[in-house]
Amino acid sequence: MISLLSPRYALAASAVALSALVPAVQAQTVPATAPTVLTVSSPRATAQDYTLAALEALPQMEVRTTNPWSKTAVTYSGPLLRTVLEATRAEGQTVRAVALNDYRVALPIADVREHNVILATRANGQPLSVRDKGPLFVVYPFDAEPALKQQLYYERSIWQVRRLQVE
Repeated sequence: MISLLSPRYALAASAVALSALVPAVQAQTVPATAPTVLTVSSPRATAQDYTLAALEALPQMEVRTTNPWSKTAVTYSGPLLRTVLEATRAEGQTVRAVALNDYRVALPIADVREHNVILATRANGQPLSVRDKGPLFVVYPFDAEPALKQQLYYERSIWQVRRLQVE
């Protein structure tokens, strides 16, 4: 039998025939890396980025409290702010918290040490959305410590936190 195909075309035809026998490879979705929701920096420590999952992997604390921004008591949960700072080995006297809109507040390290201030990731068990003061909200235990129910501490309760700078 005489082949009507040149050797080059015969090789290509064979490859096409073989490819029909091999099942098509399904496209696999590569999981996207989780976005950074918080960066903690300090002059004496390397800046550290946290995803929401990384923050939720730290020991969690619940604080049930009222505040000027909600009509009823809310149960907030998240890591203690001091735990986050200890995990990054950040040292200083002041924590400058920066929100998504660049609003900034200064929290004395003494607040972080003396009170169970949390970096809330959830309210009543639900993740905090940007619309609902998330993804991160600095929450003081106002009801557990009534002395904190004053303007000074309300002003330090920054929401939509994206960065903590320890100075």
